[in-house]
Amino acid sequence: MNHDLSVLARFNTPTIANAIELFDLRPRNQGFLRPGFLCLRPEVAPVAGFASTCAVSSETPESYGKAEISDYWEHVESIPGPRIAVVQDLDPYPGTGCFWGEVNASIHTALGCVGTVTDGACRDLDEMRKVGFQALYRHAAVSHSYIHPVAFGQPLVIAGTVVRPGDLLQADQHGVLIVPVETLKDLEAAVEEVERRERPVIDYCLSGQATRAGLMEKFATHIRNAGKWR
Repeated sequence: MNHDLSVLARFNTPTIANAIELFDLRPRNQGFLRPGFLCLRPEVAPVAGFASTCAVSSETPESYGKAEISDYWEHVESIPGPRIAVVQDLDPYPGTGCFWGEVNASIHTALGCVGTVTDGACRDLDEMRKVGFQALYRHAAVSHSYIHPVAFGQPLVIAGTVVRPGDLLQADQHGVLIVPVETLKDLEAAVEEVERRERPVIDYCLSGQATRAGLMEKFATHIRNAGKWR
């Protein structure tokens, strides 16, 4: 099934996270990766895609080069596009070996990926930007070492959150959000509803006429309206 993901490029991850809360599908402390990622291209619009998954290691040189990389690429292409490559670094010190650089960014772009999310490292940062690839990553690194895939097409635990193959992700300079596909058709309306609820408080604060008593009144109304949508 083809999904229209354009709303995820027009609004940032905090806005979409607020909108998803209105659907009451999950607790508010779930559905996103924990903070601490570096963003390769913080100035660009959010990217969205369906997760391919891969676990890598650079600590086992005897296995380096033996994995059939084309099998991993086949997995990437089995995921509906657009795609975001999610890579978990299994090494004791993630980032010792670097999976992401100019070559892998170019390969994954050819495979229909718009970016990556990894708890490991990236290098060739300028070159990756020139490719037009987005990356949220933990470290910058020098060497690829013996990095290689050891598993793919399986659920991964990234920054304390399980990411499954095919999960819809949105990523930008704020972090990574898992978007329930069932919200897509009403997501823009939910964004508008959040704005309707928040705007009176914001406008009052910026009016130059705000008082603490008036703010309490505005905020109380905002809280009363903060329940389940529709």
